[in-house]
Amino acid sequence: MSRILALDVGEKRIGIAVSDALNMSAQGIETLVRQDAGSTLDRIKALVKEYDVAKIVVGLPFNMNGTKGASAAAVEDFIETLKNRLSVEITTVDERLTTAQGERLLLEADVSRKKRKACIDKIAAQLILQTYLELNV
Repeated sequence: MSRILALDVGEKRIGIAVSDALNMSAQGIETLVRQDAGSTLDRIKALVKEYDVAKIVVGLPFNMNGTKGASAAAVEDFIETLKNRLSVEITTVDERLTTAQGERLLLEADVSRKKRKACIDKIAAQLILQTYLELNV
């Protein structure tokens, strides 16, 4: 069975998580610092190949009232770029509160501020993917 990759796309970083081989659980794998579009896309493409990914789930940052703002538009633009470079299915999920939820989990685990900043995006991607797996697989 092919795996599912999740992306928490931010302005400066992209959190990345992948499902296990049975698509039952999500593991955060890395936080990609965005540089130029080419190297960012190349890294995602390499991960798709490395993990035998059949689908990518991207968190779409809706506003709390359910509308799409500037952040959602930027993520949709990124998704269009991905679709032009990759031949895998790409879908979105509502990612409202995943970063806040990840921050809470890290605070509860007493992770230092510096370490939280380094891994919050990866944790958010893991939460996005776990939510998707629970609702769709």
